[in-house]
Amino acid sequence: MIISDTGVPARHIATDHWGGQTMLRLADGWCSALDRDTYRCSIYEQRPWVCREFAMGSDDCLTERAGLNSARQQ
Repeated sequence: MIISDTGVPARHIATDHWGGQTMLRLADGWCSALDRDTYRCSIYEQRPWVCREFAMGSDDCLTERAGLNSARQQ
């Protein structure tokens, strides 16, 4: 959820039927702000709070990556 105004461009925001905003995910599940060539955030300075708090290599990160890897193998 995008819970604070960091300046995320509207083209990267999805709004659910309750009005909640999240980062837009593409059909394959990847964040729309991810640069596929560099694997870097294309809106790094405007990224939402949840992305700022999600530390690369943390337990949460490793759990998420493991889930993505197992989904790809199926």
